Amino acid sequence: MANTISRRKFLGTAAAAGVCSVALPENSSAAVKKSQSKPNILWIMSDEHNYEVAGCYGNRIVQTPNIDGLAKRGITFDTHYCNSPLCAPSRLSLTAGKYTSRVGAWGLTSELPDADIASIPRVLNAAGYESYLCGKQHYDYSRRYGFTEVGGNFNNWYKTGIVRRRPPTYLEQQRLSPRFAEFHPGDHGSSVEHDRRVTAGAVDFLSERDANAKPFFLFVGYLAPHFPLIVSEEYWQRYRGKVDMPDIPPGFLDKMSLNYKVQRAGFEEIGVPDETVRKGRELYYGLTSWADNEIGKVLAALQTHPEVAENTIIIYSSDHGENMGEHGMWWKNCMYEQSVRVPLVISWPKRWKGGQRRKGASSHVDLIKTIADIAGAHTPNDWNGDSMLQWLDHSHVPWKDFAISEYYAHNTVSGYVMARAGDWKYVYHTAMDKDHPAERELYNLSADPDEFNNLAALPQHYVRLRAMHERMVKEIGNPDDSDRRARIQISRGYDRPDPRPIGTIVDDEG
Repeated sequence: MANTISRRKFLGTAAAAGVCSVALPENSSAAVKKSQSKPNILWIMSDEHNYEVAGCYGNRIVQTPNIDGLAKRGITFDTHYCNSPLCAPSRLSLTAGKYTSRVGAWGLTSELPDADIASIPRVLNAAGYESYLCGKQHYDYSRRYGFTEVGGNFNNWYKTGIVRRRPPTYLEQQRLSPRFAEFHPGDHGSSVEHDRRVTAGAVDFLSERDANAKPFFLFVGYLAPHFPLIVSEEYWQRYRGKVDMPDIPPGFLDKMSLNYKVQRAGFEEIGVPDETVRKGRELYYGLTSWADNEIGKVLAALQTHPEVAENTIIIYSSDHGENMGEHGMWWKNCMYEQSVRVPLVISWPKRWKGGQRRKGASSHVDLIKTIADIAGAHTPNDWNGDSMLQWLDHSHVPWKDFAISEYYAHNTVSGYVMARAGDWKYVYHTAMDKDHPAERELYNLSADPDEFNNLAALPQHYVRLRAMHERMVKEIGNPDDSDRRARIQISRGYDRPDPRPIGTIVDDEG
């Protein structure tokens, strides 16, 4: 019989031992209970994790031993994307199994169109699972979409549906964003405080889970390494003077899409001093390492029940990335790789040999279909994405190598959509007004991984650009139509019958 351990005792033991990396067995000797044929699913999602800042993605500076350990015991996806580079739309999309434009998840203030919508937790519950949420999902205070929440209330937003965009002439800022003043060492940043509670809740759940219980789907939602970039002195010192500055070619900022020029002004990130950029990047590395350490505590708690651990699929990913000053931009909200491409590692040594990689493009709607497939669940016919289960089982199985991401939210003029296929990446910015038509970006990421050379206007790429646009439209519909719907809905917001409860959060920026 597996030993149990309380959260208080576990965290105390971990702290005394200086937990940084958890060594998990490649194969547990404990037998899986025959009464539970379906695997448990533990999905750990960070917030705003730039895929490049992880050892398993080739970064030789950052220390992420727990995520890297999962990669050694699992399969790493090299070209995986979120379906929107913004917290709430990304998370609502993966909750509903559909692209953001199909469920009206336009911005941070959005909720899904129906509180009883067919969601991934409800689909899994119908297949015999118990679905639990510990941490952030950016849900409205009144909705959990089939999850049972554990560890406390981490989702206390009051969704208004109103989103603030900018006119195409909004190209100057009055000040530098106050967010840059929150680049400093400290022990009590809001992300850190939030995530300590998440770890406590997840450790409680996993330490007490019985192998004879129903299979569980546990979503653990961390906030780090999302700003504010406040982390302890110890973690900052690991990276002081070690992180390179962004490389922005002369004249590049003048050639950016108008949406991105407006966005830089809207987020008040023009003219960030070099020392602030350097410090922010170092602190981001530190906060990423801190988050990895918290993930290690959750993984260690799972191992207190070897029978449960052996029959648990572990997924690590993020809801979107972080620009870190690359391309002159911070936070997320754009379609550059640092913002829209995310880490994805899936580990289950019982079925898949560790240390594997998958190269083709995929996205979170594919991951959702994969989770449902693994669980033996039936998904609605109108869900997007394709299961990657056969691709997980056999690396040589043909894969579509295609991903879509959308943005219709704040501090931009119009919505835009990205399509990734093979080495090529296409971004379509919908028409802004009669004087500002649609704009396009096209990059060959093999030849131009930094996305500095927009090929969209070159005649020799016309056929490719047109083909990628047609495939985009076939997948999600006409982006201009979606943007027109978004403009109408975000301007009027929701007509909510319930008044805003005291203590809930109204969030129109992030």
